[in-house]
Amino acid sequence: MSAKVLIIAQLDGYANSVKPLAVERFLREHGHDVHLVDTAYLARASGRPGSLGRMLPGSPHPARLALYANDVASKVLTRRWGPARRHLSYYVMMADHLLRRSILSKELRLDDYDLVICETPYDSGVLRTPTSARTLYDCPNPWADEVFCEGRLTRRQHSRFRRWETRFLEDMQHLSFSWETYGRYAVAQYGISGANFTQLNWGCTPATQRARFARPPRVAYIGSLSGQFIDLPLLARLTRRYPHIDVYGGPPPDPSLGLRYRGYASPEVLQEYQFGLITCSRDLIRREGFSAKHLHYLAHGLPVLVPAWRRNLELLRGSVTYKEDNFRSVIDSLSREAAWRAMSDEAYVQGERLDWRRTLQPLQALLQDAQRTAVGTESLSSPHR
Repeated sequence: MSAKVLIIAQLDGYANSVKPLAVERFLREHGHDVHLVDTAYLARASGRPGSLGRMLPGSPHPARLALYANDVASKVLTRRWGPARRHLSYYVMMADHLLRRSILSKELRLDDYDLVICETPYDSGVLRTPTSARTLYDCPNPWADEVFCEGRLTRRQHSRFRRWETRFLEDMQHLSFSWETYGRYAVAQYGISGANFTQLNWGCTPATQRARFARPPRVAYIGSLSGQFIDLPLLARLTRRYPHIDVYGGPPPDPSLGLRYRGYASPEVLQEYQFGLITCSRDLIRREGFSAKHLHYLAHGLPVLVPAWRRNLELLRGSVTYKEDNFRSVIDSLSREAAWRAMSDEAYVQGERLDWRRTLQPLQALLQDAQRTAVGTESLSSPHR
């Protein structure tokens, strides 16, 4: 039986777009009626690329004007490193969260749907709106710890923010994370029960045309180039140790880093490489965490070079750990075709196991349960004949 599903997301053209679009595609393929709302430019006149409307307020409504003003304050005060970023980000983020909840709860008719899925913490407040629909917060990762490690909170603000988020996560009807280890992290570090978990792991679409062996092996880094957690200085040092690393993504990095920056490219470019590269900081949330680009690499049969401090790699076969001082020798150890091909096969098989058609299967069970509940409620409310 077809269900009506609402997906709320912020489509940024990078990782934040991948999962909501995959969820939309999966549900449509199973015959469901899906409506995706992109809130990336909720306060702006237009979200169209290149449009002047991206810079202008979109409505005279007080809440939307306040959200626009908050967006401007965020850009001016908290995007750059410094005291303002650390001390003011908390207030900007909470204002954004509350304003978006106010706007979306009034404009979206949640009761018209069987299931409402929110893919972003900024909009997740709308899930506290009373509704007859089932609700699922598909949380990217624990938000308070994420922004604290990005230098956007004082310690006192972090403690306050984490207490608020703990209650929020516990109150969700259904809760998922981008990767299962973030759920374990939230249980261990936040103390949530996990009783409301409906885990939807990140997935991929295995490529029909896999990467091929070549010498010298070429390494690709693809993805966002903003954020402290990516550790661009480490990426720069690895590039000096091994010159065959090409970097794709955005925004353009500082030229002083000396990266071989190739601009933006779709994942299909990975067919031309022999390894995929992950860099990340050593914060606990990153050691226990996950990188969306990892799945792009596996989907193309690329062995993935991962920092030795990242844990839980048994869930991502085809990964090869490195330290900065042995990075070159790790690549050299897989520079023979037989050794590389064996690792490539392992990576591709792992990608097949993480096909979106498998990782998103729990949505089917959730929808079936929601529909059975709805039918039962209707039966109870119907007059006896």
